[in-house]
Amino acid sequence: MQRRHFIQLGALGLSSVISSRLTFAAAPGERIINQPDMAWALLNNQWVKLTGTGQQGFTYLDTRVWIKPDGNAQSVYINSPQSALQAVKLGWKYDTTRYHQSLGDHWERSYGDLSWKAPTAGIRYPWYILLHDGANTACFGVKTGPATLCWWEADGNSLSLVMDTQSGGMPVKLGQRELHAASIVTYQNKPGENAYAALTSFCKVMCPKPRLPKQPVYGINDWYFAYGNNSEKTIREQTAVMASFVTSTTNRPFSVIDDGWEQADDFSISNAKFPDMHQMAETIKSLGMRPGLWTRPLIARLDDPAHYLAPRILGRNNAKDPILDPTVPETLERIRKNLKLYRNWGYEMVKHDYSSLDIFGRWGMQMQNGFTQPGWHFYDQTRTNAEITADLYHTIREAAGDMYLIGCNTLSHLSAGVFELNRIGDDTSGKEWPRTKKMGVNTLGFRLPQHNTFYAADGDCVGLTKDIPWEKNKQWLQLLAESGSPLFISADTSSLTAEKKAAIKTAFAQAAKIQPTGEPLDWMTNPFPTQWKLNHRTVTFNWDK
Repeated sequence: MQRRHFIQLGALGLSSVISSRLTFAAAPGERIINQPDMAWALLNNQWVKLTGTGQQGFTYLDTRVWIKPDGNAQSVYINSPQSALQAVKLGWKYDTTRYHQSLGDHWERSYGDLSWKAPTAGIRYPWYILLHDGANTACFGVKTGPATLCWWEADGNSLSLVMDTQSGGMPVKLGQRELHAASIVTYQNKPGENAYAALTSFCKVMCPKPRLPKQPVYGINDWYFAYGNNSEKTIREQTAVMASFVTSTTNRPFSVIDDGWEQADDFSISNAKFPDMHQMAETIKSLGMRPGLWTRPLIARLDDPAHYLAPRILGRNNAKDPILDPTVPETLERIRKNLKLYRNWGYEMVKHDYSSLDIFGRWGMQMQNGFTQPGWHFYDQTRTNAEITADLYHTIREAAGDMYLIGCNTLSHLSAGVFELNRIGDDTSGKEWPRTKKMGVNTLGFRLPQHNTFYAADGDCVGLTKDIPWEKNKQWLQLLAESGSPLFISADTSSLTAEKKAAIKTAFAQAAKIQPTGEPLDWMTNPFPTQWKLNHRTVTFNWDK
């Protein structure tokens, strides 16, 4: 009952080992990482060593890499007018084996697979890496909004940062411009600061200006009981029932209409089940909730001209589901018009989905060894995949105006500071509890440090249906409601007992107010944390009960 079928794809590897130098600062708050003394470039699928030093820059033929101090960061710049540049790697010699545990992030959503592990050669740590020795935590990352797709590698005697510069599945054509590829930042835990608090602090370093909702966001969504089989009638009825459990008069919840309202190939037109989208929004408001809407920005119309479309590649090759090229000006103009249309209809929040899959042809869990199929490019080859994705996100942001935005299947480090909310994990479920445990509990346990530091971190819905035992769902409901993060409930209202109704009422009241962000107390040993600090008390869950 999920929206997609997973396809395991082959990929272009970008791994190598380099030896350089890394030193630690003497005190917390000082810079951990110094100028790299080695750099490599990926040209024609081969890593070549650049010559020079970190202070004066590195060169190979016409490719040049240099670093400039920028406040608390070190900004990396790249110039490569002629060479077919696929990636740049910087490295520092450093003994990572003295650390027992390491942790990274995910490219977009997580997939129930985050956990602390021993530092392992060949593993990519998206965006940032934490190294922990049992007492101290060293954090290395890049600031949000980079112009390249970045990951870290810990390989025994070295720590390295790779910055992917591809455009589509081919090298970027930078021409004469200087690319500000990324800004490197570090963080050392303060005395008495555990790894969870250190990561939270480091997220603030990586994203100094998050864009956050004015009040906590909570509400309902129809996906996990309707799965697209929705209508004006079902939305109206669900909203009316769920609104009766709301107690806050100063922070109203959202009623988000998920997939199923639109014509299959046109997100500016509703289907026969939703005769009037403006009236639908007004109905939701009249029932005491704020209207929200799901959309897929890069879906193309079946009659679109060929030059509007992204190349068909593995993972993006369904002729009945064509995808727009995000570098074509007409694509961005259509997206602007659609977002402005939703505003005119009266919607106050838009959840936009599928953009990572539609750009790369891969889900985040399929990007371990490559972001996309090699050998293809978009209309514009002069911009990196990160820049192309960021252009799309900023177009959506600008057109949305004062509407809240939820990114779903969006690259996390490019969403921070742009969207108020971001879905931090893959779909939970209204059909299978093991899926909710895997995608929900794991996601919340390892990405809550991003909550209110990158964006409001949305761990996805509570699917309240007859198919999932209440003893399990009520724990997930409690965790979301008391975690401080957004709460969305997807309820089959016909299955609501008196006990469930009372729990929803309590959960809505909690989620409507500002709360301290929850902390998983056993996250360093348990990928599905059961011990949590919620509202200054310890709560124990039994996810297998």
